[in-house]
Amino acid sequence: MKVILNPDEAVVAKIKAGLEQKDGYCPCRLAKTPENKCICKEFREQIADPNFEGFCHCMLYYKEK
Repeated sequence: MKVILNPDEAVVAKIKAGLEQKDGYCPCRLAKTPENKCICKEFREQIADPNFEGFCHCMLYYKEK
């Protein structure tokens, strides 16, 4: 299992800029809650799932099996 950044540098730059503007909270979510602090709860749960492979909600990270 490995978690990597999206290979698309433009996407990474855009999401990182959004994270900076929102103090580390997912730019794809409206609420600034602990669950939405990057790396968000949804993706942490997906990382824990041995059968999951794919991108996080905002496309910043990718989990490989």
